[in-house]
Amino acid sequence: MTLNRRTALGLAALAAATRPATALTPVSPPVAPVDPVETIRLWPAGAPGGPRVTVTPRVVERSIDPAFHDRIAQYTTDPILTVLRPARPNGAALLLIPGGGYKWAVVDKEGLDCARMFVAAGITCFVLRYRLPGDGWAAGPDAPLQDAQRAMRLIRARAAADGLDPARVAVLGASAGGHLAGVLTVRSDATYAPVDAADAVAFRPDLSILLYPVATMADPFVHVGSRAELLGAGPTSTTIDRYSLERMDWTGAPPTVLIHALDDPAVPVENSLQLLATLRAAAVPCEAHLFQEGGHGFGIRLIAGRPAAAWPDLVLAWALRQGWITPS
Repeated sequence: MTLNRRTALGLAALAAATRPATALTPVSPPVAPVDPVETIRLWPAGAPGGPRVTVTPRVVERSIDPAFHDRIAQYTTDPILTVLRPARPNGAALLLIPGGGYKWAVVDKEGLDCARMFVAAGITCFVLRYRLPGDGWAAGPDAPLQDAQRAMRLIRARAAADGLDPARVAVLGASAGGHLAGVLTVRSDATYAPVDAADAVAFRPDLSILLYPVATMADPFVHVGSRAELLGAGPTSTTIDRYSLERMDWTGAPPTVLIHALDDPAVPVENSLQLLATLRAAAVPCEAHLFQEGGHGFGIRLIAGRPAAAWPDLVLAWALRQGWITPS
């Protein structure tokens, strides 16, 4: 056969016609996991201190990739817990408080995504969508803490019905959510008047996991955006002391683990280092894992294949040693 342009085009057409059909079948792209449907309202009669609140709640999707969600909740007025239940629960419960600089609350990255990983380990998870301090609530900077205290009480009050151990309820907070989880852990004063029988239950967690936490409200290591949203412009030194985790009295606090990346450009690792010194001085059982790289806000998905991806396994191993979970 003489090979010329016409015969070459014919051979190419024949090859295409005889190619296995599977080679031409498009592969469906991955899709984001289905959202859990079980939710618990924190305040059935309405959140406290809301007469001057006029914001309209919204959830914004930031992801353009169908394989995952990256949503934020803004202007929350009806706080909720989203419940994720494992197929084989081990009796432990985890309250997850995502970050967002106190300007919004992340839904997926440090909420549902992290929860799914812990659910796979047999832990029943409750993801908190909380109110924000700048939205006009009477409690101001304590409005998110009201929600966190109420959430912990509800989880404990429901424990028997949910097949959970009320003495094994932990908290995980990330970034500004790490600050909120830390305040929940260390403060002993209730921030709202009781509304029902659940408010007779203790709100202090039995174990705390703080993921790249916004710990300090003081210069030079403060996350300026979180401080501005929580405390407003120009807070006094007294207010800064009151809301800086490393300046609080951690005596008698439950076991606490810190996770941080050394190259965090938003919340300097000194936030965890200063807090670690405070925990040790107060004789709190504690552990810290610092990774050379990881940045900020890595959650689960953003560190796949990198050293910081080991943090959930490190936390679970630590929790096992603390007796919060038991060997499967």
